Amino acid sequence: MPPVSDDAGPVPLALKKPMKFADLGLSDELLAAVTAKGYDTPTPIQAQAIPSVLMMRDIIGVAQTGTGKTASFVLPMIDVLSHGRRRALMPRSLILEPTRELAAQVADEFTKYGVNHDLKMALLIGGVQMGDQVKALKDGVDVLIATPGRLMDLFERGKILLTGCDLLVIDEADRMLDMGFIPDIETICAKLPATRQTLLFSATMPPPIKKLADKFLSNPKYIEVARPASANLNIAQHKVMVSSSRAKRDVLIDLLREDDVTNAMIFCNRKTTVRDLAKALKQKGFSAGEIHGDMDQPARIAELDRFKAGTVTILCCSDVAARGIDVKGVSHVFNYDTPWHPDDYVHRIGRTGRAGATGKAFTLVAPEDAEAIANVEKLTGMQIPVYEIGGKSAKAEPAPTPREDKPARAAKPARAERAPRAAKPELEVVEAAPEPVTEASSRADRPKRDGTKPPKSEPRRAAQRAPVEEGDADVWNGPVPSFLGVSAL
Repeated sequence: MPPVSDDAGPVPLALKKPMKFADLGLSDELLAAVTAKGYDTPTPIQAQAIPSVLMMRDIIGVAQTGTGKTASFVLPMIDVLSHGRRRALMPRSLILEPTRELAAQVADEFTKYGVNHDLKMALLIGGVQMGDQVKALKDGVDVLIATPGRLMDLFERGKILLTGCDLLVIDEADRMLDMGFIPDIETICAKLPATRQTLLFSATMPPPIKKLADKFLSNPKYIEVARPASANLNIAQHKVMVSSSRAKRDVLIDLLREDDVTNAMIFCNRKTTVRDLAKALKQKGFSAGEIHGDMDQPARIAELDRFKAGTVTILCCSDVAARGIDVKGVSHVFNYDTPWHPDDYVHRIGRTGRAGATGKAFTLVAPEDAEAIANVEKLTGMQIPVYEIGGKSAKAEPAPTPREDKPARAAKPARAERAPRAAKPELEVVEAAPEPVTEASSRADRPKRDGTKPPKSEPRRAAQRAPVEEGDADVWNGPVPSFLGVSAL
């Protein structure tokens, strides 16, 4: 039977079979590792990216967190790297990640799926002693997973050569942009061989990232599996209106006690808020931990392990942990602060509702967060419903108005009704001594240019002190106030 031509029209949906990992061209050894982990059906990003990576094509992948993006480049890289040999100080492939947590997660993926392959990997991140990392590079590695800062540090020390790197992955490119790593990435790309395969993944595609892709990728295949910054439909989203930022802590505690919270991640915009909130929750009897940028890498990994093990059920964190933390079974995400960047909202709430599970996300919105939550709703294209705590609306209350039944202030008694003042005792008038002649007074008594002589100052003062005669009530003999704008003459 001849093959069906494309002119025959589209294949009916009923005749289409769901795609399996076995249909993507992966090796038997790799399929065995994937099956052992309980996976047989690829996600949309995996189904489209894996065959193209195996065909050595450059790729731009636009996919939000939680879509299986990491496996879409890890799996084909394992098969591509299975052929070749390692050389000292010259990694064969390079994966750039914006944070230590993301780099560690990718390393776990290689360890999990590469069990049937003889591949060596090195993790090059800050917060870890450099000696072990340099030793691994000297032995030769097939894949190097690194953050841009540590990679540039070792490159400038002459501890690593990039001339043998034939495959580059730039992961979370929009996050790289936010963290100011784009200049470092451009420098790294310039050190790599011109004829290489480059894979770029990002949740959004802002103009600087598009410019980067145009500069360093060759005829890439563009893959977009979901609208950028769209929210997961498995996540029930709510916003809770609070009267002020100071009221957020009490509202959060009410939510933690009212809703069925198995474990939760609470995101704050500032590191100091993370520390203070974790301390306050512990004082209230909650099992809370914290993770933020001021902690060194071993402490952050230890805290994350405690959360994964269930020793800590509430993890307060800054946006350093918003991407890359993959913890199964997170039931709730709380945005203690509305994120300043609307893209971060999607990445924060993406910690729950993963792998087909359902989750809940609550965002506490104070009056000063109005603009930020409006930007989130504009980006996600949805109006987040308002959640009421215990049947009472937590919306911000308007400023109190003055009470109408408040008694008016008692009127002051009229001047005539006041008690008469006591008469002042008469003072004895003492004739003042003549004023000494000073430079100012002698200048005032000098003749004017027209020959007339101004009156002396003492008679003028006497005239000001003189009482107003009867019949001259409309005559003002005092000094003229300056605000009247008239002359005394």
